[in-house]
Amino acid sequence: MCIHDENLVISSNSLWHPDDQTKPTARAPGATDLYRPDVLDTIEAKIRELNAELRVLSLDIHAHPELKFEEHYAHDVYTAFMEKHGFKVERKYHLETAWKATYAHGSGGRTIGVNSEMDALPGIGHACGHNLIGMSGVAVALAIKAALEKHDIPGNISLLGTPAEEGDIGKVMLFEKGAYADMDVCLMCHPAPGPVGSVSLSSCLAVRQITVEYKGHTAHAALSPWEGINALDAAVLGYNNISVLRQQIKPTHRIHGIFVGKDWAPNIIPDYAKFICMIRAPTRSEMLETVKRVVPCFEAAALATGCEVTMTVDFEAFDLRQNTTLGSEVANIVLNKYGDIDYEWGISKASTDFGNITYELPSLHPGFAIPSIKNGGNHTAAFTKAAFTIEAHDAALDVSKALAQTAIRVLTDDKFFEEVKRTFEEDKKHR
Repeated sequence: MCIHDENLVISSNSLWHPDDQTKPTARAPGATDLYRPDVLDTIEAKIRELNAELRVLSLDIHAHPELKFEEHYAHDVYTAFMEKHGFKVERKYHLETAWKATYAHGSGGRTIGVNSEMDALPGIGHACGHNLIGMSGVAVALAIKAALEKHDIPGNISLLGTPAEEGDIGKVMLFEKGAYADMDVCLMCHPAPGPVGSVSLSSCLAVRQITVEYKGHTAHAALSPWEGINALDAAVLGYNNISVLRQQIKPTHRIHGIFVGKDWAPNIIPDYAKFICMIRAPTRSEMLETVKRVVPCFEAAALATGCEVTMTVDFEAFDLRQNTTLGSEVANIVLNKYGDIDYEWGISKASTDFGNITYELPSLHPGFAIPSIKNGGNHTAAFTKAAFTIEAHDAALDVSKALAQTAIRVLTDDKFFEEVKRTFEEDKKHR
């Protein structure tokens, strides 16, 4: 069943306007001739053929949201789907809910990696559109397969089902286990609010999550509070220290978090409190510099209250290093066929564990715009609804076509692939 809500297409914070919601009918300025338009015709035909199946797949995942490392339903649905379409499938690949689907045509050839995310968010389901991301990965892989077969192109496809992007680093865990070792490039995409028909090649924020635990001593809060050492006070002081620090950090940086208690009661001095904190910045190096300023905020709070403090790094995700050669190819395809290109919006103020992958091999992670209401961006209930719409589905398939066509150029154009590698190495100098 498809629900179309006209209220989903409205302006938001002047980022776009309702009368901008049309795709261009002619090649946009700046576009150049397409590489192998015959192959793109094959890709478009295959995705058009699979459109109904892909829509059902996306809505099925959307209707069964699962939290990080609990994506058992998604694991089974995706693996069955890929097996049905001629891929070799490895279930529970390194992680309980991860999977790998591979296909090879001819002998030798380079390997294209693709990612399909699966997990949802607590309470609000697929509010980051991972149903679209997962479906897009499938579409890219199947479109590449069709092109390899029809045009007799040697090459390999490695599609990973990657768990736990929300609040963890499933891709990093898979990388450490060798899941990306065979890939020459890796591709995926991500939805965000924006002008419909627009694809963004922005980066994202690097992030480190730290869990800070304070331990004190209980006491009766009225009878003898002087006997207590208040762990909650320590956590609150740490939070307030960060609030003061925010005045002296760059506006592009982010520090935020939540309190977590255990056995709290209003008439007992808490002997335990936890503060889970995320520190973000535009690059990994900037983020690490900000971490150096945040840590003393927690240490000072412990000193002031007499509590013991323990800090644990939960995970770290890097900024996206979009490969400029891959990005230029996607941009040209989009400008020729599907819409506009932007280098600012996308998920530029969010974070993803795919950033770590872009540090390790040439990769691309474009954002694609889907229609949402004002203040209804990623991680809101409104975005969950937006990720269900036919407009979002169509946008995901358009960027999937561009990614699949870019993959074919990696496989068939040696000079292009050498440039992909050269720009990857050049980027290392600026990290």
